[in-house]
Amino acid sequence: MRLQSDNRTLATLCVLSGVGLASAQDAVVKYMSSGYPAYETLLFRCVATVPVILFILWRAGRGWSIATPFLPRVLLRGVILAGAYLCFVLSIAAMPIANAVAIYFTMPFFVAGLAGPLLGERVRLHRWLAIITGFIGVLIMVRPGAGVFEPAAVFALLSALGYAVGQMLGRPLSQQVPPIIIAAWQNIVYAAVAAAVGLLFNSVDFGGFTHPSLVFLSRPWVWPGPFDAALLLGHGVLAACALLSFINAYRLAETNFVAPFEYSAMIWAVLFGYFLFGDFPDLYTWVGAATVVAAGIFMILRDRQLDRSLG
Repeated sequence: MRLQSDNRTLATLCVLSGVGLASAQDAVVKYMSSGYPAYETLLFRCVATVPVILFILWRAGRGWSIATPFLPRVLLRGVILAGAYLCFVLSIAAMPIANAVAIYFTMPFFVAGLAGPLLGERVRLHRWLAIITGFIGVLIMVRPGAGVFEPAAVFALLSALGYAVGQMLGRPLSQQVPPIIIAAWQNIVYAAVAAAVGLLFNSVDFGGFTHPSLVFLSRPWVWPGPFDAALLLGHGVLAACALLSFINAYRLAETNFVAPFEYSAMIWAVLFGYFLFGDFPDLYTWVGAATVVAAGIFMILRDRQLDRSLG
């Protein structure tokens, strides 16, 4: 019993650290979105992540081998997650981080809703209630048709959907492929997608865009100065360290215990948004975000309660 308690304590520290690191990474990307293209920030992130991945492979005794018989599925998941990542950073280029993060937290609801048709799982009644409540929270935040709708919210919602599909593909893969192998190939796919997007927008003239998200996506390559280069590489290190923290958190304790702590990202999003960018959520954002978070935590805790009663 003591071991379980210690594991949970360490898991809590790991997940909170991971959330803080990932939130700092988001803040750096938002800062860079005013002068650099999205594909460039992603490429720098991938380059900075390589040494961390190689170190973990070496520690795991695999050398530098990332071979796996499940490569097609790993690559498919990587492409989906790359698209989800780009959608998320495009959303924070045009809207406060807190708003984008709150909408991203609809991801568990997508997972719950798609588990039936895609995985053949029975979707329990409390999950449907949480899904409906969560999306009501999103509607409160984005207020479509109210004259204040931000199109970037669609990118945040697409990001949540993409991450949900990626998570569902990752469930069976995690039982067959070591997490570091999945992460290594994911980094390669991210770099390939970033290079492809950069080549596209640097070789084809799509005309001028005015929306911040599309400007961030299509801006030509900009060679950074020393300070910006350090930030671009640093945000990749933050991403790698966040990944390690999350892997350890979910290794040390059960998913239903760890997952609610990820909602601490809302605290970081508000703090970074306010102190770095002068963004402070309005009443609609607070109410909508609280609705989404409450629905998500309710679903996780109810799942845990039912799993215990059945187990």
